[in-house]
Amino acid sequence: MNKTQFNINKIIRENVKGLKPYSSARDEYVSDGSKMIFLDANENPYENGVNRYPDPQQRGLKTVLADQKGVSSQNILLGNGSDEVLDLLFRAFCEPKRDNIITLPPTYGMYKVLANINDVSEREVLLTKSFEPNVSEILEAIDDATKIIFLCSPNNPTGNSFLEENIIKILESFEGLVVIDEAYIDFSSEESWINKIDMYPNLIITQTLSKAYGMAGIRLGLCYASEEIISVLNKIKPPYNVNELTQKRALERVMDVATVKEEVTNILEQREKMIISLKDVSFIKEVYKTDANFVLVRVDNANKRYDQLLKEGIVIRNRTTQPLCENTLRLTVGTQIENEKLIKVLKQL
Repeated sequence: MNKTQFNINKIIRENVKGLKPYSSARDEYVSDGSKMIFLDANENPYENGVNRYPDPQQRGLKTVLADQKGVSSQNILLGNGSDEVLDLLFRAFCEPKRDNIITLPPTYGMYKVLANINDVSEREVLLTKSFEPNVSEILEAIDDATKIIFLCSPNNPTGNSFLEENIIKILESFEGLVVIDEAYIDFSSEESWINKIDMYPNLIITQTLSKAYGMAGIRLGLCYASEEIISVLNKIKPPYNVNELTQKRALERVMDVATVKEEVTNILEQREKMIISLKDVSFIKEVYKTDANFVLVRVDNANKRYDQLLKEGIVIRNRTTQPLCENTLRLTVGTQIENEKLIKVLKQL
């Protein structure tokens, strides 16, 4: 969808169009670093590091992310985990009881949960047997009330990145929003779609600090999109949705590029060793190609093998109930010691 064809006003909820966002004290006065007496926000005046409200626009963190990703700060929205970012998309663009979204199972389960919470219909179009989007069926499922298509690439739980040609076909054929969830992109050899947001005005990218950056505990989700889309989301987000402690820890971590890169390299090395070893386990029928920090395997009896590993003190994810994933287990890549223990136990079962 090119810029002349895409009209964001056709897909924004009517109540959001006329919404006047809440203006917090920290929106009205933005500190420039000068020594000031703050008597505007009814805060406790005794300094303890967190007695002041956080920057509602997370400017310092966005500046670093913008520089690293090659975009403007105006193209970034930060949320309390990616789940808040996804929820904001529903609340901004999907009319309850009327609109629908399209998901591609097997995929990340929160899309369905958020659709149910927001009373938005979910249309499921299964991936192909090779775990690729079934483009023709997706396009057939679209109607005038379809607002968002969710693509998880690299996909959870299958691990594969979707073919570029399939994603482009969806982007160019759909007048609504296409969300590419790139939670695992740092483990992939494929490039992020962030550098294409100028080409496709209906494209939204979500990422996270929970995986490669090792910061699942601070809950920080990242959204990259056109300034138009980001401005709509800023209208409805809570004013202080990312707390001060999260902003500080996130800033420290994203600036420590060398450490993050080293950890990702180690995980990728361990992933390759794990894949080689898994192929020697007698009851593993298939080891699927992965661009993530996990490996999906098909076994003889997923429920049985899951229980056996649990008794050995190893917790994995049983995905056998998911579409196309009968008798599959999802194995996260751990440390070298953890991975060696996993393989040892698997070979002894």
